[in-house]
Amino acid sequence: MVPMKESSFDQRVYQQIARIPCGQLATYGQIAELIGEWGCARQVGWALRRLPLPSPLPWHRVVNAQGRLAMTLSRQGSDWMQRDLLLAEGIPVDLQGRLPLNQHRWQGETQPEQRP
Repeated sequence: MVPMKESSFDQRVYQQIARIPCGQLATYGQIAELIGEWGCARQVGWALRRLPLPSPLPWHRVVNAQGRLAMTLSRQGSDWMQRDLLLAEGIPVDLQGRLPLNQHRWQGETQPEQRP
């Protein structure tokens, strides 16, 4: 039997993000914990930056721990795209990028995924 090749960090991030239901949100840190990489929230953000857009993954459902979108020029418009996608799902976002994280937080798994 040939052992299964372990997926890369980015692939594990994308697999977990694919599980976030419509109308719910997760934080970068929450995704890191769910893939068993506690303390790697920033790396989750970098994995999302590497994701080519448009993407079928619900990347827009991942926000920072303060319940805000990063509204910066460095995002080259993906911040406004994220805002529009969240609004289309019924999640209110104000012009400063604040949203009701506590009302829409995805619970996800209680245990990190197990690696083979």
